[in-house]
Amino acid sequence: MLDRTDPAPFTAPFVSSLMKVEPQWIDYNGHLNMAYYNVLFDRAVDEVYELIGLGPDYLKQHGHSTVVAEMHVRYLREVHEADLLRVTVQLLDYDTKRIQLFEQLLHATENWVSATSESMTLHVDMATKKVAPFPDNVMSKLELMKIAHAELPRPEAAGRSVKMPGKN
Repeated sequence: MLDRTDPAPFTAPFVSSLMKVEPQWIDYNGHLNMAYYNVLFDRAVDEVYELIGLGPDYLKQHGHSTVVAEMHVRYLREVHEADLLRVTVQLLDYDTKRIQLFEQLLHATENWVSATSESMTLHVDMATKKVAPFPDNVMSKLELMKIAHAELPRPEAAGRSVKMPGKN
């Protein structure tokens, strides 16, 4: 999945492989349909999960996986067919059963931010459909990622909620 020869798994922030806006993702307004922003964010998270040991093989071997419990996406600037993109992923926090990430979708050649996403992911035993603790090897890799990301400033948009302007 990673298109790099030496992926540095715990760079700050993690930077995804190069991705391209596919023609079938364009909506009738002529830009990327909002659903496909989530596809791009998800592909980047899949790359991170492979590096911390939570990829497809983990599900096959352990019967556990991750599910998104909450996500907040902000759409800031349109992207169009054939645009080249990358996603940065910052680990904001984690505990024994959850991972909180902040992502930015970047235009790969012009380096502007198209969208951001903040998510809370749960580690789930797929047989019982209940939240379960991460194994020690995953916890160790999350700790390494947290150390690498500790120097990054907390994104201004992290922790935002949807509300009408001027109202509580």
